[in-house]
Amino acid sequence: MEAKGVSEASKAWPRSGSPRHFHLIWDTELDELQDTLRSIQKRQVEVLERWYNLYLLHFADSRALNRTEFMEIFGSELDTTLKDLIDKDIDRFAADLRRIGELLVERSVPFSELIVSMHLFEESAADAFPASLRSTPRVYRSFDKLSHIRMIVLADTYFRSRSAVSGERIKALEREASGLPYDRRNHFRGLVGSSAAMRQLYERVDAAANTRGTILIVGESGTGKELVARAIHEGGSNPNAPFIALNCAALPRDLIESELFGYKRGAFSGANTEYIGLIRAAEGGTLFLDEVTEMSPDTQSKLLRAIQEHSVRPVGSTREILVETRVVASTNRDPIEAVRSGQLRKDLYYRLQAGVINIAPLRDRLEDIPLLVEHFIDLFNARHTRPIPVTGIEENALEAMRRYEWPGNVRELANAIESAFTFGHSHLICLQDLPAVLSGSHAGEQRSRSFEGSIGSFADSEREIIQRALESTEGNKVQAAKLLKISRKKLYAKIAKYALT
Repeated sequence: MEAKGVSEASKAWPRSGSPRHFHLIWDTELDELQDTLRSIQKRQVEVLERWYNLYLLHFADSRALNRTEFMEIFGSELDTTLKDLIDKDIDRFAADLRRIGELLVERSVPFSELIVSMHLFEESAADAFPASLRSTPRVYRSFDKLSHIRMIVLADTYFRSRSAVSGERIKALEREASGLPYDRRNHFRGLVGSSAAMRQLYERVDAAANTRGTILIVGESGTGKELVARAIHEGGSNPNAPFIALNCAALPRDLIESELFGYKRGAFSGANTEYIGLIRAAEGGTLFLDEVTEMSPDTQSKLLRAIQEHSVRPVGSTREILVETRVVASTNRDPIEAVRSGQLRKDLYYRLQAGVINIAPLRDRLEDIPLLVEHFIDLFNARHTRPIPVTGIEENALEAMRRYEWPGNVRELANAIESAFTFGHSHLICLQDLPAVLSGSHAGEQRSRSFEGSIGSFADSEREIIQRALESTEGNKVQAAKLLKISRKKLYAKIAKYALT
C-alpha cells in the first residue's frame, strides 16, 4: 500500500540506473526543506569554505584532495544538486551526484574519506539553516533523509565506477587505502614536492623505513630534516612507538650525555632522582638527534657504542641496560668535511654512512614552490582566524618566489606565507604582502650581495694562487709568471693589487 503523502516524484522510483530503495526514503519532506535548501544556496560560498576547513582539520596531510580540487568538485556538486532539489528534478539530482562520484573515484579518494566528508558537509550546512527552522526537529529529520539519499547515490556510483577501472587503477586505490605514503597530491608523510629530487628522497625514505638501521640525514638548515626523520619512523613497522627529537645544538655539550643515557640518583650534584634518558625513553621507536656534530667527540664515542651494543650505561652506573631504539641523526654540514675538521668522529660516520639521505635545498627544486605555497596556504587557513580566507597567490608574487634563492629553505618559505597571512587583506597573496626581501628592493640587493660575494671569493682565490706560485718559485717572479701563464707585467700588477711580497 502506498504511504500517505508520498510525492509524485518519489512514486516513480526506482528508475532505470537508480540505486535501490530510493522510493522508501524520498517523500514530501523534501517540500519542508525548500527554505533550508535556498538558504544553503544563498550562503554556498561560506558553507563550502567551512566544509573545506573541517575537511582539512580532520584529514590534514592524509587528505586526498587539495584545496583547488576540493572546491572544484564539491563546489560543482553544490551548484548543481541544490538547484536540482529546489526544482524537484530527481533524475537530474541523481545524475549530477553520479558524476561527482565518478570524479571522486578518478581522483582516488578513499571511500572512508568520502563518508566522513559527507558528515562534515552536514555540520557545515547546518549553520546555514534559517534561524526560524533551527529549532524544528522535522527539518533536521528531512535533512538527514536527504543526506541518506546523497550517500546512497554516491556509494552506489563509487563502487560501480571502482569495479570498472583498470587493474593498475585498482592497485593504486588499494595502495592508498592501505596507508602507503604516495598520493596524487605529491605529498609523502608530511613532505611536499613532485620534483625529481623529492621523488628520489621519497624512495630513500621508504627504503629506510623498511629497516631498523641507523640513518644520517644531511641537509641545510630549514630543509625539513626532522620531517624526513618522522617520515621514516611513520613508515616503519611500529609507527605508534615513541618518536623523540633532540636538538644537540640547543643543549650545552656537558649536558647531552646525561640527557641521552640518563643517570642514577646521586650521580652528580643536582641528580636527586633517577632519569632513564632519551635513548631508553624512545624504546622500540626512534630517537632523532638533530645536528649530531654539536656533540663532543667523547659523547659521540659513547653514542656509537650504544648503537653497536644496543645498550646504554646511565651516568653514575656500572650496569649496562639493553635497549632497542633506532637512532636517526642529522647534520647541516658536509659530513666528510665535518670528519676532517674533527666535528664528527670518523668511526661514528662510518657507522652512519650505510644509511645517508641527502635533502636538496629549495633553490635546487624551485618547481616545488607552487605545491609548497598551496600546502602552507591550507595549513595557515586552518590555523589562523582570518576575515577573508586565502585561496591562492598572485602570479607576480609566485614569480618573485621562483626567482629568490631561499637561503632559509622551506622554513623561510613557510614564514613568508605566514607573514602574508598576517599582513595581507585579500583572498590572494600579493607581492606586497611578502617579506621585503621578496617584494621590494631587497630582492635586488640580495642578488647584488650574492654577486659581490662571488667577486670577493674569486679575488681571494686569485690572491692565494699567486701567493702559492711565488712560494713554489722561491720568489722568482719570472718563473712565477711562466707558471701562472701570464705576463710579468700582469703579475707585477697583481702583486701590487694584493700587496704581496
